[in-house]
Amino acid sequence: MTRAVAINGSPQMEKGNTALVLASFIQGMTEAGSEVELFYASRLMVEPCSCGVMYCWNDGNGACCIQDDMQVLYPKLKAADILILATPVYVPWPGEMQNVVNRLMPLIDPKLETRQGRTRARLHEDVNIQKIVLVATGGWSEVENCDTIVRVVRELAEDASVEFAGAILRPLAQAMRTHGKITEDGAAVLDAVRRAGMELVEQGRMSQETLKMISRPLV
Repeated sequence: MTRAVAINGSPQMEKGNTALVLASFIQGMTEAGSEVELFYASRLMVEPCSCGVMYCWNDGNGACCIQDDMQVLYPKLKAADILILATPVYVPWPGEMQNVVNRLMPLIDPKLETRQGRTRARLHEDVNIQKIVLVATGGWSEVENCDTIVRVVRELAEDASVEFAGAILRPLAQAMRTHGKITEDGAAVLDAVRRAGMELVEQGRMSQETLKMISRPLV
């Protein structure tokens, strides 16, 4: 069985557009047989990384010196095959989400190598993550407004030497609802998101056709 950990970085948590899209994605994954555990960055007590001496890469041997909710999250991340990072588009994402991402450093083995002119690393051998997926919602109309967050997550995957398995991008996410109710177009988008989740588990990838359907203009 495929295992995934999803982290929702939206300050609105269950009430936001990010949660709406992520829920459909998780539904598709679970329908395809995956086990998905969801966390909210705003609900986790995660301090900023404060060990400038890189304790986790030196004396800590992969252990973080900060005792907070990341200590609960680390074993779940190690056991997961897929990491899903879900966020509204900020510059690039909310501060609580940045703290969580910065604190992923203990999962990375400090044995650096150069590939195609870039310094890269790899996850520790006891970390199972094979793919990282982005789910992002934005308030502006153009999907290109998601470019920065896509680039950040792609770099994160490449730095850890895992597959960037693609991005679920929903610009102008508020257009999926009118007066609090899902529109017909919004329902079609969410159905495509569910299909993307199924594709990821069943085929190991999300089709470009499905991703374009998710990001298509609604206005």
